[in-house]
Amino acid sequence: MPRFPGPGGFDMQKLMKEAQKLQAEMKRIEEELANQEVEGTSGGGMVKATVTCGLEVRTVEIAPDVVDPDDIEMLQDLVVAAVNAALTKARQVSEERMAKVAGGMNMPLKW
Repeated sequence: MPRFPGPGGFDMQKLMKEAQKLQAEMKRIEEELANQEVEGTSGGGMVKATVTCGLEVRTVEIAPDVVDPDDIEMLQDLVVAAVNAALTKARQVSEERMAKVAGGMNMPLKW
């Protein structure tokens, strides 16, 4: 491929190779993140949720002490809070890993 003339000209072929490398590295990291687990808790650790950085819920653990048949709403709220905390961590980990690969490029990495 031709080089563009003038100061600051660039080699399109080199640019394409770099883009392909970046794409391959991002795909590899996405695959790693799909299996990396993070945990979120609520209720002082009484409810724990484990999710992957690929945003898949793996486990939800509930301490027996928090189960009150007369207050199911509280348990539901604790589960939602733990899952949301875990998902927030997963997104942060994913964004940090992808940002490192992108090398500061101004690319939207939000889920």
